[in-house]
Amino acid sequence: MSERSQPPAAKAAKAAKPGKPESRLALVRRARRINRELAETYPYAHPELDFENPFQLLVATVLSAQTTDLRVNQTTPALFRAYPTPEDMAAAEPEALEQLIRPTGFFRAKAKSLLGLSVALRDRFDGEVPGRLEDLVTLPGVGRKTANVVLGNAFDVPGLTVDTHFGRLVRRWRWTTQEDPEKVEAEVAALFPKSDWTMLSHRVIFHGRRVCHARKPACGACPIAPLCPSYGEGETDPEKARKLLKYEMGGQPGQRLRPPADFPGQPAPPLGAA
Repeated sequence: MSERSQPPAAKAAKAAKPGKPESRLALVRRARRINRELAETYPYAHPELDFENPFQLLVATVLSAQTTDLRVNQTTPALFRAYPTPEDMAAAEPEALEQLIRPTGFFRAKAKSLLGLSVALRDRFDGEVPGRLEDLVTLPGVGRKTANVVLGNAFDVPGLTVDTHFGRLVRRWRWTTQEDPEKVEAEVAALFPKSDWTMLSHRVIFHGRRVCHARKPACGACPIAPLCPSYGEGETDPEKARKLLKYEMGGQPGQRLRPPADFPGQPAPPLGAA
């Protein structure tokens, strides 16, 4: 049997054998090959928050902390009907805003951030979301992760989104050993051309949500198993691994109520739907 015809699990087991320390050049090549493989697996990768403009994306990203994008997407339709602009949200009664965003959790703290950033957008940026990282991070509740999401997806400015999925996977792949998100961002950014950063983020996060789970990764169904130095941390049996796949990979609805036209899975149900 040729190496090309070997099943991924067999090639992964062979690749996982200890050897010489990986050189910097080898790391860069392996990282970029993983990115290419993920691009083939998820050609439809996209931000999994529903939004129509930079303000909606900014608000949705702030709401996504400590909850799922699905729950945010189920919550924001009513929120944006009530407060379609920064000026509208800046004038909101805190209690009314809290009730609308309650399903996303931590609703009092999130409402305070949304009111603060809306006032800042109204008073300092003429009601427009700024397109520079140094301006975005001055807004209440907005850090580098949120700023990079907005820049990459609303302004086409490349950036890496270092969320929990991204950090977990790049450490499993030994692209970095760092835990601090800013240090992770810097070390991973150095492995890729800047033009790759935004789509790399989507692909890595897609893979983390669908295949490379925190507690039990589906190693036996992983398209990049031969390139992964952590192969074997999860389920290696292909049949058992396939049962661990989530969202469209597992034949289930995705996280967006309004996914892009090329998304191969089912739209998520609205809030309260059976």
